[in-house]
Amino acid sequence: MLYHQAAQLGQERARKSQHKLFQYSGFAFLTKTVKQNGEEFEPVGEEDLVTMANVEDKTVVVICDADGYAKAQTKPLPLDQAKKIYEKMLNDGFKKFEGETKVVK
Repeated sequence: MLYHQAAQLGQERARKSQHKLFQYSGFAFLTKTVKQNGEEFEPVGEEDLVTMANVEDKTVVVICDADGYAKAQTKPLPLDQAKKIYEKMLNDGFKKFEGETKVVK
């Protein structure tokens, strides 16, 4: 797939994830839209999995695809605030991502 095609589809998917995360946190960054597999470009996946990641001394809540590409993330938050958002999302049916996340820092 050409880069601009992957970017356009990936941006659409990531924006949907951003809106979902916004509903829980009140603010969410659009992060990755494209992933590279060798010399090929692919849009981020359609899956919406949730995880947390440390950024310096704070924590971000992340919606990522099955490969761990962060599609949307919160601003850095205190751990207790991030945990509340994360647990609410899991209780609402989001599936947990347990691998290594590719987060924008």
